Amino acid sequence: MSTVEIPLFPLRTVLFPGGFLPLRIFEQRYLNMIRDCARTDTGFGVCLIREGEEAVSPVRTATVGTHAQIVDWYTLEDGLLGVSTVGTVRFEIESTSQQEDGLFTSQVRVLPEPPSCPVPENYSVLSDVLSRFMEKVGDQYPSYTVEHLQDAVWVGYRLSELLPLSGIEKQHLLELSDPVERLQNLLEILPRFQSA
Repeated sequence: MSTVEIPLFPLRTVLFPGGFLPLRIFEQRYLNMIRDCARTDTGFGVCLIREGEEAVSPVRTATVGTHAQIVDWYTLEDGLLGVSTVGTVRFEIESTSQQEDGLFTSQVRVLPEPPSCPVPENYSVLSDVLSRFMEKVGDQYPSYTVEHLQDAVWVGYRLSELLPLSGIEKQHLLELSDPVERLQNLLEILPRFQSA
């Protein structure tokens, strides 16, 4: 499978395909990146920082991330640039280089997504939990319909991003390629968030 070069935005968060990620942009290298992406109607890669602090020290990122497409930009109250992005596809980093301004670019290989499949009956509790989330945050997902609650891929991605999990846990869920395996992981995690 061929690789493509994209700019990278290492963050302390994990973006999932179909997920919404608002960003505050203040570093010049990322202002330039956003300008270039807007001009060419391309996006950038979001990867979880595994080691180091962005803007302070060299960072080491996870090798699997998600392509972010810019859907809106605006000026925030503090005068900084605000950007709304949506995750599109997962990718795996093949190699990374750093430009003079500090921006990372990577050769990435897009990871194939499995086709939509129904949520198996023994995971229906996950659809119920997600339904309650959607009552509160459904407006962040403009294309959301109740049919999405029966799609194993969509349910897995949304719960992975909405549950208060650690970055490493979210990263593990992102890296899983089997949607039912992702649901199984979520089912095992769920008791943590249920009151006794």
